[in-house]
Amino acid sequence: MARLYDSRTTIFSPEGRLYQVEYAMEAVLHSSTCLGILAKDGVLLAAERSTDRLLDTSVAAPKICRLNEGSACCVTGNTADGNVLTSELRLIAQRYFFTFGEAIPCEQLVSHLCDTKQAYTQYGGKRPFGVSLIYMGWDARFGFQLYQSDPSGNYSGWTATCIGRKYRAAMAMLEQELFNKGYLEQKLENAKDIAIKVLGMTLDNGKLTQSKVEMATLQRVHNTTFYNVLEKAEIRKLIDKHNKLLSQAARRMLSNP
Repeated sequence: MARLYDSRTTIFSPEGRLYQVEYAMEAVLHSSTCLGILAKDGVLLAAERSTDRLLDTSVAAPKICRLNEGSACCVTGNTADGNVLTSELRLIAQRYFFTFGEAIPCEQLVSHLCDTKQAYTQYGGKRPFGVSLIYMGWDARFGFQLYQSDPSGNYSGWTATCIGRKYRAAMAMLEQELFNKGYLEQKLENAKDIAIKVLGMTLDNGKLTQSKVEMATLQRVHNTTFYNVLEKAEIRKLIDKHNKLLSQAARRMLSNP
């Protein structure tokens, strides 16, 4: 029955659904995992990277992209669509800076791009962008912020969120770690440990290694915003710490059957 209504982006089904938009969202659900955590002293983005042996690792293909001095985003879904949207985000940020002489507020940047994404769902001859994004940023009015947007153009603010493969299980784990264990006001160092734990759970095959993880943070030091991409050595330390905790938990279970 869906074949009658998915030939055009602008055709609604009798239930009020846009199938082309749902197909774009489905493409995101089969892509690598990205997550974001808002902490007291900063924001963190983490992503699962492709580690195919045939890939040329000398060519940089980051999942996390810096947009301007105070914001960055993580993209999952169709890579080509993601490249187009991150380029558009950078243009929006630079146009605002050129016009007003200051960095664009984080939510305004997200809103501008979501207007573009929504336009691609309402005009014939176009298709929705098959990507979801998580944005982290800082501005003088609201401080640190974390947003998520989907192919339909909807966006919302979050304390912690996840997109991509196994996102439901990841969201459940984030809720457990942040609320049930009292980490809602966690520091950025705790957020890194939580991110590694979630990525270890969402990984499809093989074990978690530093080559499979990309992580970046946004902090304020002496009234200056610092964007930092974690080195592989630091990510390896976080993974080793996570594996050690898993081993200790396994030993406790064996000793207390």
